[in-house]
Amino acid sequence: MEEFAKLIDRLIYTRSRNQKLDLIAAYLRDTPDPHRGWALAALTGDLEFPNAKISAVRTAANERLDPLLFKLSRDFVGDTAETVALIWEARPQPKDAETGPISVGDLVEQLHNVARKDAPALFAQLLDRHDPDGRYALIKLATGAMRIGISARLAKTAFAQAFSLNVDDVEEVWHALQPPFLPLFDWGEGKTHKPDISDAACFRPFMLAHPLEEEAVDMAEYVVEWKWDGIRVQIVGTRDDVRLFSRGGDDITAAFPDIAENFDAIGVVDGELLVRGDAQGDANTQGSAASFNALQQRLGRKKVSAKMLREAPAFVRLYDILFDGKNDVRALPWSERRPLLDRFQPKLQQGRFDLSKIIAVDDFEQLRLVREGSRDAAIEGVMLKKRDSPYIAGRKAGYWYKWKRDPLNADCVMMYAQRGSGKRSSLYSDFTFGCWNEDGELLPVGKAYSGFTDEELKWLDKFVRQNTVNRFGPVREVEKTLVLEVAFDSIHSSKRHKSGLAMRFPRISRIRKDKPAQEADIIATLRNMID
Repeated sequence: MEEFAKLIDRLIYTRSRNQKLDLIAAYLRDTPDPHRGWALAALTGDLEFPNAKISAVRTAANERLDPLLFKLSRDFVGDTAETVALIWEARPQPKDAETGPISVGDLVEQLHNVARKDAPALFAQLLDRHDPDGRYALIKLATGAMRIGISARLAKTAFAQAFSLNVDDVEEVWHALQPPFLPLFDWGEGKTHKPDISDAACFRPFMLAHPLEEEAVDMAEYVVEWKWDGIRVQIVGTRDDVRLFSRGGDDITAAFPDIAENFDAIGVVDGELLVRGDAQGDANTQGSAASFNALQQRLGRKKVSAKMLREAPAFVRLYDILFDGKNDVRALPWSERRPLLDRFQPKLQQGRFDLSKIIAVDDFEQLRLVREGSRDAAIEGVMLKKRDSPYIAGRKAGYWYKWKRDPLNADCVMMYAQRGSGKRSSLYSDFTFGCWNEDGELLPVGKAYSGFTDEELKWLDKFVRQNTVNRFGPVREVEKTLVLEVAFDSIHSSKRHKSGLAMRFPRISRIRKDKPAQEADIIATLRNMID
């Protein structure tokens, strides 16, 4: 654990990407199995301990420390792991107790086996055995909340660098293996061949698109599809299993059994997961897609009720095909993959799977008009795909473009503010804003924590501190005097909010110091923007 703690500490204070790669690569080469595999899983977010939650760390801290001191320190620091690591009061260990830092492998074993009721006591025991750096690394590993500026892709790149492998080859097999990745390290060290994943129902990395920055492209080289507003999914069907994966590689099969149960084919396809907008419970009805807000009701669930399956039937609008049967077709150009997808889709249950249609466009100016007119509830904009593009993991310049429609805008009034986390832990950076109803009451319509510059953030933080009228734990209520121009992709009806509205991707585009709060928009104006 000492070496892992040193690695985490150095990574936090290292800005250079290349130096971070060197640090991780050296650790992976020099650390024995299985400890390096567990550490790599922690860095990539592939570790999860159901009973070792951050709440157990807070319980341990409140039992050991003065609760008020802990609360005030946590509010100031903005991070539970860092706070506990710094102010933890270690107790002398009994003579028969194990002392000194625990190994990463032993730590993982204990966290896997701990019962929920015993987790605070285990954390207390483990924290007593480590110095502040070790405590910080221990808590971050245990709770799966690294957030130290290391992406999963960077950690995999470091593994590839450590053993002179191609990172795309590493990415290809990664999701078929489980921590501590012993076959992966054996392959990296030349002890075995590349792991065979041909029969595994595992995730393959998505091909992604670059934003189109208004420059014209030759439409003779590209095809156009709608950019649907659902979530991108990959469906993997083998002889024995069917799995659904999100763009990040998360297995979401349990939340969408209606899709998995109706995918009766061998192959891998890429598409957009949506909910029927007019099916009224009949999954076989061909109809429009509902807004993202309807889909959101089903995301993140481990179990889905029969009522939800009936009222919000899911379907997938297919974009591409990666494997036709067991044949890997990713190297083929789009112009050859699309006919394969056209022949593959009829094998699937109609109503659950359809094809993303090709939009007929003669030139770029016509495309611009098509995009500007795309205000359907389930459309974000358009996609441009080069006809000769293979299916390549990640973003390849010039192959795929996404061109989102222009955002909607509304003038809203700041109502509440909350401090951020990490680098923003000392600044009020999360803002709740509202609009006026017909009775002159200000109702919340959204929350945003982006869109402003660093200088604007400092100004907003100062405004919050100088205009606070009430406190609710970490939240401050402010004078209803500041107007914020808010940009958002779409707006939908919502029963969960008092205003009856929910914004999609709101962000602050402008601080309207010049505008009186009474002149901000009204709820009725936002309601008219629905669909």
